[in-house]
Amino acid sequence: MLSEEKKILLLLHLIIFNYHGLDEGERELLSGLATKFEAEEELNWAYSMLGNDYYSSHEKIHQWFEKEISGVDSAKRLSYLTTVWEASVKKGFISEMEATAMLKIAHNWGIQKDLLNLIRKK
Repeated sequence: MLSEEKKILLLLHLIIFNYHGLDEGERELLSGLATKFEAEEELNWAYSMLGNDYYSSHEKIHQWFEKEISGVDSAKRLSYLTTVWEASVKKGFISEMEATAMLKIAHNWGIQKDLLNLIRKK
């Protein structure tokens, strides 16, 4: 996996998990994901993108996603969101805020129908 792909994946997980504030279990999931993909540097980058104030960095992050995701095919976009969904299931819950955020991102990325179909099958 290329560094830019790792950044997309880790930043996506980070912003979804951070909707209600990152708890220790979510931090561990992020760390485990970074270890799995040898992406500790990209995880640090994602944390720096988020900064201390999620709300002020929200627009900047979504603009970054818009630029980066434009060259990524729909199947890959769906795989990124699927990993976030599965990680949320793994942690034991998906909050309404997280689900809404994933659906909004899927809509922005042009894959909302695909994500809903995938979720319904699981």
